[in-house]
Amino acid sequence: MVNQSDTMFVLVGFPGLPEMYHTVVSSILFLVYLVSLSANITVILLVRWKEHLHQPMYIIIANLALSDVLFDTITLPKIIAKYWFGAETIPFSACMFQLFCVHFLGSVDSFIIMLMALDRYVAISQPLRYFSIITMSRTFVLCIFFWGLATLFPLVNAVWNSQFPFCRSRKVNNCFCVNMAIMPLACGDNSSLRDVAYVGSTVVLLGPLCYIILSYILIFAKVCTRNAGVQKAFSTCVTHLFIIAMYYGPREFMYGAYQVNYVFSLDVSVLLLCLYTFIPHVLNPIIYCLRTQEIRQVIKRELRRKFGLNIEIGGLHT
Repeated sequence: MVNQSDTMFVLVGFPGLPEMYHTVVSSILFLVYLVSLSANITVILLVRWKEHLHQPMYIIIANLALSDVLFDTITLPKIIAKYWFGAETIPFSACMFQLFCVHFLGSVDSFIIMLMALDRYVAISQPLRYFSIITMSRTFVLCIFFWGLATLFPLVNAVWNSQFPFCRSRKVNNCFCVNMAIMPLACGDNSSLRDVAYVGSTVVLLGPLCYIILSYILIFAKVCTRNAGVQKAFSTCVTHLFIIAMYYGPREFMYGAYQVNYVFSLDVSVLLLCLYTFIPHVLNPIIYCLRTQEIRQVIKRELRRKFGLNIEIGGLHT
């Protein structure tokens, strides 16, 4: 048995992808990375440097943007380098670190989206008390708490995975190190780890999702009892509902398929994982910014000041 630290994994990427499409696919991934990086960093910088954006809602959006930037930076450059430069191997320690980060940042996204639902619930149900309930200090504390909470399961998961010897194939049939690709490579009985990983993932997804669903039921029930403002409430929440559907929908579909023992082909599984992981990272900042009046106004002023452009950025505002 070789030393674990000497183990080298091979990232397969998209397993059934013909070689003639490698350049096209990797170029698309590179474009996705550039757009995601640019859009999310723009959001972070705007919230950081524009004082009138120092509000709870924008702090939460900036946390989501930071999580997405870190996730994409930890995963996409490596798979792009595989297709462009043939750098397909990844050391054991780097793979375990990537495994931790993938599940950690995925958990952060889930908790931050739940925090957005809390923000919208208070903003609509208690508009006059919003700034006394959702204060900047409480928002910072909650964000820090959720970042810390999100480390617990992924840390246990990564350390536990690292204890198994990997004496089978070293081919990671995915674009990055993730449980579904790493666990089948381990020797020995890792059924307990599989069960814990499944329960942990279910809690991280279903816990926030149940709260989100409940909060929006209460929002619309509150609005309907007033017999007014239904359209405004829907306009305020539709952006968040769209992001929620993008994030939770495909994941719950995959977990549901797993529960009924429906097995996707390897190519379909990897493709779905990449789609529901990276597409929201690109769309989140664009959707939130274009539908948020204050950020639209900041972008318009900056474009007008630097380039003399006088453009209208469309979209409804929250």
